[in-house]
Amino acid sequence: MFAVIWEYEVHAGREGEFAALYGGEGAWVALFREYAGYINTELLRDATQPQRFVTIDRWTSQTVYDAFLVAAKPGYADIDALGDALTVDERCVGRFEAA
Repeated sequence: MFAVIWEYEVHAGREGEFAALYGGEGAWVALFREYAGYINTELLRDATQPQRFVTIDRWTSQTVYDAFLVAAKPGYADIDALGDALTVDERCVGRFEAA
């Protein structure tokens, strides 16, 4: 199992839109589901800082994730632009493998 973890700071008042885009029924998950090797995405909201979110995207391997990034480039860029409008900051926390 391979996971990519992202941290976001969302513009005040845009949290609902962000959750809709990045949550389980959002555009990111819809795109991910088109590709083999995608497992799931978990969206977490900070309990003390309501504008701070984390996503955990799980894939079967880093190889399939990297192949997805290449194959999905146009759609990825379109959705990423939507997310950029909702966020103050976005940071890749890291890429993790099962221990």
